[in-house]
Amino acid sequence: MYFALHHMQLTAPRGSEAVLRKFYVDDLGMTEVPKPARLAARGGCWFRLSDEAPLELHLGVQDDFRPAVKGHPGIVWGDEDSLRALGERLAAAGHSVTWDDELRGFPMHLNGLPGSPVHDRGMARFYVDDPHGNRLEFLAPVAE
Repeated sequence: MYFALHHMQLTAPRGSEAVLRKFYVDDLGMTEVPKPARLAARGGCWFRLSDEAPLELHLGVQDDFRPAVKGHPGIVWGDEDSLRALGERLAAAGHSVTWDDELRGFPMHLNGLPGSPVHDRGMARFYVDDPHGNRLEFLAPVAE
């Protein structure tokens, strides 16, 4: 049997695809994934982290949109240096980046699964909201 998290669904207001593409593709560096034609007619966008890390974020249109301000995806982003570079890039693009040290020193599985590598030094992390207020968390193993 094969188990994996394929995607996380977030919502966005109708007609906001250009704003979503600016943030998820231009600012984060994700790749847009074409939606099947039957689903594309509904609006929204799908994005993939990378070919090496095929986690997808699907942004669907919701007419009575309210952002996910507590629930959020937690995305492991390479190593601590690349995480810091991402945080700096997002801040330079005008996004509010909130760093948090609560997971430092707390041993964690790198992908959350028992049997996956455990990083004894814990994780560095920050939060950022997408342009519509959906909370995103980015993590990386604390550097040696």
